[in-house]
Amino acid sequence: MQGLLGGFAMALSPVNLLWAFIGCLLGTAVGVLPGLGPAATISLLLPVVYQIGSPATAIIFLAGIYYGAMYGGS
Repeated sequence: MQGLLGGFAMALSPVNLLWAFIGCLLGTAVGVLPGLGPAATISLLLPVVYQIGSPATAIIFLAGIYYGAMYGGS
């Protein structure tokens, strides 16, 4: 139970929520373009991920990009 609460505390920190919002915003902006899906959006924004310090924050950012691109493409 302690690990689960620690994971939620990390995921819901203000910095990680900000990166998730930025990922959703960028994913939606690129996802509305015709012919670009979630995989292409992630590959286009992959260099940004290497500049993020924490691996957990990078995964949260990638998830935001994916879900934003899925929403933008629909």
